[in-house]
Amino acid sequence: MRHWPGRELLVQRGDAELVVRDLDDPAAVVRFPAPWPRRFGSVAVSPEADLAVFAGVHALQAVDPTGAVRWELRHGCWSAAVCTDAHASFAEYADDYYHGHADSGSAAFSSDGKLVWAHVRNYAGEDVEEEWLILDPADGRVLARAETMTVGSGSFHSPHPNPAYMGLTVGEGDEESPVLWGHWDGAKFSIQRFVEEVFLAVSPSGEHLVATDPGQWSLYLRRAEDGVELRRLNAADAVPQSGDDRPCWDYEAAFPDDDTIVAGIESAADPRHWLVDVRTMTVRGRIDYPFAISGSPRSAGRGTWYTAAEDGTALHLWTLQHDG
Repeated sequence: MRHWPGRELLVQRGDAELVVRDLDDPAAVVRFPAPWPRRFGSVAVSPEADLAVFAGVHALQAVDPTGAVRWELRHGCWSAAVCTDAHASFAEYADDYYHGHADSGSAAFSSDGKLVWAHVRNYAGEDVEEEWLILDPADGRVLARAETMTVGSGSFHSPHPNPAYMGLTVGEGDEESPVLWGHWDGAKFSIQRFVEEVFLAVSPSGEHLVATDPGQWSLYLRRAEDGVELRRLNAADAVPQSGDDRPCWDYEAAFPDDDTIVAGIESAADPRHWLVDVRTMTVRGRIDYPFAISGSPRSAGRGTWYTAAEDGTALHLWTLQHDG
């Protein structure tokens, strides 16, 4: 799912196409032909569902619902093998093993749809360098760029309600995962770096961010404006231990309202979700779902969060019940 202030989209990625549904009008379906199969990268959809940006192994490609390519930006290869070719088309590497099992960057639209933020590799030959780009979605023109100083195996973006801000988590291995918190005022591109953290969610107002560490020991509440840590919640102090395993927070969480975080405790056999009070960073209690759920909680916008069925065939939307 993708959500922005006032709008939620259900996004389904297949090998041949991308299907987008507006949850307020499920009958309205938009389909984007895909330039390459889904294992070759990720995709971002604009808030108006009129443009999809496919982040691939060698290029960013912006496609409209007719299948027309609005623009393409070629970049360095995400393959683990040394590849310095500026491939002109996907067909040139479609059957190559290393391209098919490549690392990946990512892209995302700002909350107002007027910017595209993208994590790419540049053309540095054998010396891989990664960059964070800000582009104009109309024509792919690069408006700003900065080196990330990372060697990522994968990344994901976390949009903020204020379109001038964006979060980027870069996975560098089991013990490395910096969060980059970007701000662009139209002229200056500034980045704050939080070492060994994974971005989880942003509050609906945009005032707060919540993250965890690669070891999943704690939740960190930060002020979005300047990144200052306000409070933290250690899993071992917050929830009871199950068996011999110490409790660990999930790598995903939801922020249904400004006062509440829905955080999961990692467990393949028995996923547990907890309500966390943002004002005190303490646990209010465990969520009692009406049926067994699987996976992590994820933000769905407008006071809701969602979970995915274990077989991936359904999404379940949830909302908090308030007394009175």
